[in-house]
Amino acid sequence: MANRPDLAEVEFRDCASGSGPTCRRILDALPEWFGIPEAVEMYVDFADRSQTVVASIAGVDVGLLTVEHHSPYAAEVYLIAVLPEHHRRGIGATMLRLVEHALSDAGVEFLQVKTLSDLDPDEGYAKTRAFYAANGFRPLEVFPTLWDPENPALQMIKYIASSR
Repeated sequence: MANRPDLAEVEFRDCASGSGPTCRRILDALPEWFGIPEAVEMYVDFADRSQTVVASIAGVDVGLLTVEHHSPYAAEVYLIAVLPEHHRRGIGATMLRLVEHALSDAGVEFLQVKTLSDLDPDEGYAKTRAFYAANGFRPLEVFPTLWDPENPALQMIKYIASSR
């Protein structure tokens, strides 16, 4: 970890659209989480046409987060991904806080995320669930066949106080 840049060296920017190529490059580096080609294409398309928070170090994009709005009061983390060499440095948590502040300012009260349930013992997703729990998300419901029987979905939710 000696050569890793400090979180202070990370630049965060809000992109109105056009983050598809960044999304593809980052997801290609995370095949253990994003190994289903059809799902990757959905994420890339969404990032290309949606508002995205992008994290960069020395001009190189290293992470992104996209949000889907479901109602004036509820939104969902559609995608969050950080290059593996930059995991556990606070980049994902910082992107999440930036998005939560913006959502709160817009009157959104609830933020949800769907991830792989612990019905699947995958260690990478155990870390993903721990990340969300450490950032205030709580398990709400398991949907065993939402995606497909081999990928049971866990819905996690977080209350974010509206600043309105």
